[in-house]
Amino acid sequence: MDLWMEDKPSNSELCTILEKLIKSWEMEVVEFKEAGKDYDKNKIGQYFSAISNESNLKGLQHGWLVFGVRNKDKAIVGSDYRNNKGLDTLKQEISVGTTGGISFIEIYEVFPVVDGEKKRVIMFQIPAATTATPTGWNDHFYGRNGESLGALSVEELDRIRGQEKKDWSKQIVPEAEIEHLDTNAINLARENYKKKMNKSYISEEVDRMTNEQFLTKLKLMLNGKITNAAMLLLGNEDYDYLFKTVPEASWRVYDSKNEVSDYEIFKIPYITLSERLFGKIRNLTYRYMPNQLTLFPTETKQYDMWLLRELLNNCIAHSEYTYGGRIYLNEFEDKIILTNPGSFLPGKIEPVLNPGYNPPFYRNQLLAETMVKLNMIDSQSTGIRRVFRIQKERYFPLPDYDLSNRQQVRVCIYGKILDENYSQILFKNPDFDLETVFLIDCVQKGIKIDKAAVKYLRKLKVIEGKVPNIFLSASISETIGEKSQYVKNKAFDDQYYRDLIVRYLKQYKKAKKKDIRALLWDKLPEVMEDKQKEDKIRNLLATMRRKGIITTDSQNQQRSSWILVEQVKQEK
Repeated sequence: MDLWMEDKPSNSELCTILEKLIKSWEMEVVEFKEAGKDYDKNKIGQYFSAISNESNLKGLQHGWLVFGVRNKDKAIVGSDYRNNKGLDTLKQEISVGTTGGISFIEIYEVFPVVDGEKKRVIMFQIPAATTATPTGWNDHFYGRNGESLGALSVEELDRIRGQEKKDWSKQIVPEAEIEHLDTNAINLARENYKKKMNKSYISEEVDRMTNEQFLTKLKLMLNGKITNAAMLLLGNEDYDYLFKTVPEASWRVYDSKNEVSDYEIFKIPYITLSERLFGKIRNLTYRYMPNQLTLFPTETKQYDMWLLRELLNNCIAHSEYTYGGRIYLNEFEDKIILTNPGSFLPGKIEPVLNPGYNPPFYRNQLLAETMVKLNMIDSQSTGIRRVFRIQKERYFPLPDYDLSNRQQVRVCIYGKILDENYSQILFKNPDFDLETVFLIDCVQKGIKIDKAAVKYLRKLKVIEGKVPNIFLSASISETIGEKSQYVKNKAFDDQYYRDLIVRYLKQYKKAKKKDIRALLWDKLPEVMEDKQKEDKIRNLLATMRRKGIITTDSQNQQRSSWILVEQVKQEK
């Protein structure tokens, strides 16, 4: 009943999972409810806590809460729960009340056909409580005894809290021997280590060592036993079955219709994973104009290979291997998306961009330390900053980190310019720090930033417009030849609109509100939403009325028309 997919499964795949849950379910980690049109959110939170804790105690990755299946006889009856409101907001609502703000791994809508009729079933995938940390709901810890929901017992609470936070990468692979490692991978590790250390006496020492001595020096072997880190980095793929959960990576290429046109699965040893994966990537030449001071475009590759290697090796170092999920490299025509199982330990990307940032800890401490020694990842926790800086210096969009799924990290690297305005700002302001460029990048992508950030960017004179419709300033737009778009974005002075209304009334004598709306609508800024345009027109008319320029010809608002005050005076 395991489910770990980088992409959302199809309806048929979900129906198969639902069928398995109904036929062979464990009552403590799966709960079925009819849940017609509504269901108490507090009760959902209690079940979330209970199923999360029970999944942890049973050594499972997750459990399920299922709406639309009758608990008594497991008949699929369907559910209208939040059929119109949407389910995505429930993730955030539940996270407010849970320990550590955790929420559903995913919420799936499934549509099985029962007796010729399609039914709607909702499957809530609940993560197991993290090691040594029971999951609470509003500061209460719930558990289950059979199908009964109640407080988590003291004994169970102590069992979870007493769990040791073990370093997966340091754990021993029970049946693995040094013969199960790849000799070529070990030789590569030796060369990488000597290059990293860059000391002649260390190189000489390494050359004199047996493989077992070398691996013991790196702590990849402990008391003669092979660790998970050793098997992951240097193992022979023929023996990957020795892992409890087999690590894999997948490369997939998507065509212009976003359909998979080719793919390949990669296995251990991971010390060569980046080279093998990158041999598949189409890193095409990309031409663009970073400024208007040259007649010739800049030529570069779509992707900086150091950048890709750092991000992929980060995926290796920080994956949660107990989930059994794959590392994915999805290649599109203009971007690459890397995904790995496991939460993003800093919680959000902004702190990492701070020059003084230090990570709280590594998920796989031994693995991360070894990868540093083998020159696979950055040693000063500045790798992600350097990745962002590379994109900044190329005038490319910054990477996007999608952390909406708390059990998965997803990063998108762009292989082309999204907005020339952004590139021009970076070209003209090379001294902007990463935090500032990050905010400008958010603006070009339409990502909401707070009021303080808007004020800061406005002070730098790189944006104009009203929140939420901010856009590049006139000086930038004129520099890059985007005057026409700027005119469409920027509002004219109110006097311009008042003059239009006056000229219209002089010619046609009177006008309904719909006539004024038709007159002004296309002349208002494109970045305005419909409601903002309606408000703008209403305010213009109200102001003109207060100033004695226009009035209505009737007290009946449904029938009245706008007319000029001077016209009324002339008629009198």
